[in-house]
Formats: sequence, C-alpha cells, structure tokens
Amino acid sequence: MASEKVKTFTDGDFDSSIKDGVVLVDFWAEWCAPCRRLAPTVDQLAEDYTGKVTVAKMNIDDNPNTPTRYMIRGIPTLLLFKNGELKETIVGLAAKDDLVRVIDKHVA
Repeated sequence: MASEKVKTFTDGDFDSSIKDGVVLVDFWAEWCAPCRRLAPTVDQLAEDYTGKVTVAKMNIDDNPNTPTRYMIRGIPTLLLFKNGELKETIVGLAAKDDLVRVIDKHVA
C-alpha cells in the first residue's frame, strides 16, 4: 500500500513540481517486478524525509513524455532534482541505505 506522503506526478505537472527544493522521482510501471519491490523503500523514504524532500512516482506508461525527455531506458529509475536541476540518477533496484546516502548529499 502506497504512502499518502508519496505524490503522483504527470507529464503535465512535472516541471512545476520539481522546481523547488529537493525532489526524488521514482519512474515505474505496473508490469515492472523490480519497481514493485522498490515501492516500499520509496514509501519509507517519503516518511523519513517528510518536510525535507518531496518524494513522487511517475507511471511511465501513463506519462511517456517526461521519461523520454530524461532518456530513461530502464525502470525502476529514480531521479533526484534540486531546485529543478537534475543532480542524481539511480537506475535499478537500489538499497535504502544507498538511496539515503544519495539524498543526504543534497539535503541542507
């Protein structure tokens, strides 16, 4: 079950949603088994970083334009933005500790 702290981004709201602060976006699809395995970790990160980081998901099947723009070729892929600028790309099933290290580099 997804955390209510995880936002859902679309092609239509993506640019405005990433422009302020630190934003972690999980690109996923229903049919992707590694994406389903990563989902609880993403939910926990949203809980752990409440008020510090916006955590969101984007379904690539419903929103093809943004993943294409960022040249996402495999999922799960997580992109970390700071004030609208892409800072980190994590491809594949990553451990929570690895994701925390990446996020902590950009959280003031």
